[in-house]
Amino acid sequence: MKRKYFGTDGIRGKVGEHPITPDFIMKLGWAVGKVLCKEGRGKVIIGKDTRISGYMFESALEAGLSAAGVDILLLGPIPTPAIAYLTRTLHADAGIVISASHNPYFDNGIKFFSANGTKLPDQVELQIEAMLEEPMTTVSSDKLGKAERMEDARGRYIEFCKSTIASDINLKGIKVVVDCANGATYQVAPVVFSEIGADVISLGNQPDGLNINQDVGSTKPESMRETVLREGAQVGIGLDGDGDRLIMVDEMGEIVDGDEILFIIAMDRHQHDVYRGGVVGTQMTNLGMEIALRDENITLHRSQVGDRYVLEMMQATDSLIGGEGSGHIICLDCLSTGDGIVAALQVLAAMKRSGKGLHALKSSMRKFPQSLVNVTLSRRIDPDGDDKINNAIKQVEDELGDDGRVLLRLSGTEPLVRVMVEGRDHDQVSMLARQLAQVVEDAVSGE
Repeated sequence: MKRKYFGTDGIRGKVGEHPITPDFIMKLGWAVGKVLCKEGRGKVIIGKDTRISGYMFESALEAGLSAAGVDILLLGPIPTPAIAYLTRTLHADAGIVISASHNPYFDNGIKFFSANGTKLPDQVELQIEAMLEEPMTTVSSDKLGKAERMEDARGRYIEFCKSTIASDINLKGIKVVVDCANGATYQVAPVVFSEIGADVISLGNQPDGLNINQDVGSTKPESMRETVLREGAQVGIGLDGDGDRLIMVDEMGEIVDGDEILFIIAMDRHQHDVYRGGVVGTQMTNLGMEIALRDENITLHRSQVGDRYVLEMMQATDSLIGGEGSGHIICLDCLSTGDGIVAALQVLAAMKRSGKGLHALKSSMRKFPQSLVNVTLSRRIDPDGDDKINNAIKQVEDELGDDGRVLLRLSGTEPLVRVMVEGRDHDQVSMLARQLAQVVEDAVSGE
């Protein structure tokens, strides 16, 4: 069955436009309560980022869950991975996050964690959608759910983050710029790094409900980069609005993306015998990483794009680490979802153990040039079933040889075919991507 509301990461959209409206979100809370809390009273925890609409949707979810007879713990602004962690440790039936991640303030969304702190399986999302089609009912007054605020949620999560690196790791002498994106990590991230000894310079830690992700954070790292260079910092740590992705800046002012972060963590764990199963990336993971890992006899497993698929592949291959170039990094021996703070701590620990700076650590992997061209679809086509496209792909692959890669992928959210070509030579890669995109455009237009 095709999902009507759920995308790859919950339900997301513009505030005030269906389905991101108070009435729908209230019924969504009710439906979640009916599906996930069938036995006994049930307990669900709710956290949010800093966008102004979070207050409204928090109240709507609270009303819907209460009507279903479910108790609610309200955590306030707190990172998405903290919800995953606390859902599991508090033995809740589910965790709900009110966030649109790296999107601007006028968007919002609802995403869910199961009782064990993982994203909901597809079949559970389908059950929730089916329940949304049923008329909303309210339990008797003596069975209504109760809501209370949890005052020590941030403190618990801070201690958890610090526990993910060895107790003898001290960051004294390391100056870090921490960009919280005016989002959910603003009360957490600076505390974590300073309590482990780092000299912390905070950016994006003044949320006003409207400035989340605005010219700050992992998607806008320029101000972080400028601050690193101006202040002579060793590291920049850029988080997104809900804290589940990470982009870094090294001491030279160069961006360190998710592929490079994953490689640094993988190499550190490999050298200290705390890795197993290989490393999980996606179809978009840079070929340079695959080759650098192969040189160390480490296997790169590729999943579909999306952190839920990364996690599935990690579980299937018994791998402990995985992630995406966008900065979703999962350390499965720490937590079952992407966590920007935890990933940054693993990199800082690798720096301390190796005695090397971030620039030297990332330089062990040579990124290959990638060229990505989006082809708009005026009509639906199947690239895999088109002979002209397949012949063109084979010609490009033959020209690249073993030093390159081609990927055509239908977008899951837009009417696009994404054409990606990767190889050692930037000019060659760009030319071949344009040529292949033209073949796709011709196929779309019927030529």
